[in-house]
Amino acid sequence: MAERLVTGDKAPAFTLQDSTGKDVTLAPRPGRSTIVYFYPAAATPGCTKEACDFRDSLASLQASGYDVLGISPDPVGKLAKFAEKESLTFPLLSDADHAVAEAYGAWGEKKNYGKTYEGLIRSTIVVDPDGNVAVAQYNVRATGHVAKLRRDLNLDA
Repeated sequence: MAERLVTGDKAPAFTLQDSTGKDVTLAPRPGRSTIVYFYPAAATPGCTKEACDFRDSLASLQASGYDVLGISPDPVGKLAKFAEKESLTFPLLSDADHAVAEAYGAWGEKKNYGKTYEGLIRSTIVVDPDGNVAVAQYNVRATGHVAKLRRDLNLDA
């Protein structure tokens, strides 16, 4: 398991395909921060709740200088169906080999119903305009996470 990122770390660069098959690259953007959130599987109840919360907060997040990227190990086709069904207007990126999740410390040991296995750890990393980690949150809860993140970023609810 990769080490978890902490505030001040350089965010690992990446390029992944979005739900339309287009390449999306994380790059420093003057005046804009990027919320990179990792979720286990598109179209599952918790991941749908979290994605819809980001969708519903997107305009105010963008107005505050934050863009949103959702990353899961799902293939592009599944992401396209998820984005269409839930009217998601921010990029959903496919990390099928979970290399980006590993680089961000969002892939590792999980326990569920008494079984231990490797998988995606629901995580959110906020990358500042210079490409550095501003906030790193791991093992977040799907429900209420966006509201908590907004509080942590001192944004009006």
